[in-house]
Amino acid sequence: MHDFCFTIPYGLVMVCGGIVGYAKKGSTTSLAGGLGTGFLLILAGYLSLKAFHKRKNSYLALILETVCAATLTWVMGQRYTQTSKIMPAGIVAGISSIMTLFYLYKIATGGNHFPAKTE
Repeated sequence: MHDFCFTIPYGLVMVCGGIVGYAKKGSTTSLAGGLGTGFLLILAGYLSLKAFHKRKNSYLALILETVCAATLTWVMGQRYTQTSKIMPAGIVAGISSIMTLFYLYKIATGGNHFPAKTE
């Protein structure tokens, strides 16, 4: 599976989560964090998709995705240990840790793999 197939929806979930956090609690921290990381993830997914269409890998995108996911894992994991609240801290930390492992796997295996050209 290609990284952009998960990164773009993951980014959209972060954006929506930030908006919901702001709408429910008035949390500008949630809004800034959700929009900031969400848009960075969407941008990274887009860069990876554009590179894939050129039959190349964007290691910049993979590194950006990994850094965003690892940062979210750390920050939301810390928040979860302080508050013990599953929503949103536990959920975001869990999803982000899975995504971090996925991105590390993609880096270790050489990025996206391309289907054989048929002529």
